[in-house]
Amino acid sequence: MPTPTITPFLWFDNNAQDAMTFYTSIFPDTKVIASSPMSVEFELQGQRIYGLNGGPMFKPTEAFSLFVGCETQAEIDNYWNKLQADGGSPSQCGWLKDKFGLSWQIVPNVLGTLLRSGDAAASKRVMDALLKMHKLVIADLQAAHDAK
Repeated sequence: MPTPTITPFLWFDNNAQDAMTFYTSIFPDTKVIASSPMSVEFELQGQRIYGLNGGPMFKPTEAFSLFVGCETQAEIDNYWNKLQADGGSPSQCGWLKDKFGLSWQIVPNVLGTLLRSGDAAASKRVMDALLKMHKLVIADLQAAHDAK
């Protein structure tokens, strides 16, 4: 697989190997490419990611997140629960932080369709429902879209 021209590069204090092990245990189709005391390189579902043990001077913020598109509610529930394990925390609108401080968006693939359905009132209802959620629930978003 050719290396993408844009690859996420994550800064960790001193636990890049732990983070890589955690992430590759959660997602299918993963591969550890390289690991050293200073850096890691791995793939999650074909997306290459680099990590650096750079020290405590920089921390992850919500300004950067990894987006996980999900087909089913079971996928959403699985990733939502596993990524928050051992010290992560939920946030609004399908966002969460994992135990390493990295932000993730766990989002149903149907959300874009619901928001861009061509019905402005339905799109507003979906957005209003989404803004009240932590973990996104496909059935509730669909019900908001279909409500009259």
